[in-house]
Amino acid sequence: MLRGKRYKEAVRKVPKDKLCLPEEALDLVKAMATAKFNETIEVAISLGVDPRKGDQMVRGITNLPHGTGKVRRIAVFAKGEKATEAEEAGADVVGAEDLVEKIEKGWREFDMLAATPDMMPKVGKLGRLIGPKMPNPKAGTVSQDIAKVVRDIKTAARVEYRVEKAGIIHVPIGKASFELAQLVENFNALLAAVIRSKPASAKGRYLRTITVSSSMGPGVQVDPTEAARLATQ
Repeated sequence: MLRGKRYKEAVRKVPKDKLCLPEEALDLVKAMATAKFNETIEVAISLGVDPRKGDQMVRGITNLPHGTGKVRRIAVFAKGEKATEAEEAGADVVGAEDLVEKIEKGWREFDMLAATPDMMPKVGKLGRLIGPKMPNPKAGTVSQDIAKVVRDIKTAARVEYRVEKAGIIHVPIGKASFELAQLVENFNALLAAVIRSKPASAKGRYLRTITVSSSMGPGVQVDPTEAARLATQ
């Protein structure tokens, strides 16, 4: 891939053969985020797990203290009083069997889906159509407290993390416009959640590498040991 002058200049600022503390790495990433738009700051965590094994799947949800800076469209499966609660909390679309039918016909104008538990027998048949966007209790998107789920998602406070086939988790933790302290607090909240999700069957080193980067910038390596200590103290 051909890289522009701005990217190459940024690469020269990245410390060679050095692992940074989270605050140091995020400060550098912010400084290198000079694109003409508000770049997203992302964390990539390589884990010592084998996602092919069911007992080593790392997946969960956590709230970031300062959100991600992104507004997401949410559709909710709910009926009656719960449907009203979802609407009042700010859901973009609320429905029951009619929403299931709408999605079956190809409607996809949503970023996330949530549901009350009683709707899941109806929603379940959408699995092959919507894949990972399927409401899931483990991801916190199936709940009786549907209003809280909607509010968390709409404010982008709630983020889902899931290890990919290569054993890596990618999660946005904010925007380049965020204060450094906000990014650090979001980073710590995410890492603490990932650490809590460590499977009992995972052996050896759990946090292998941690990299932070902006949308258009190079990655900066974070010291996993120090990052874990700071996130859990």
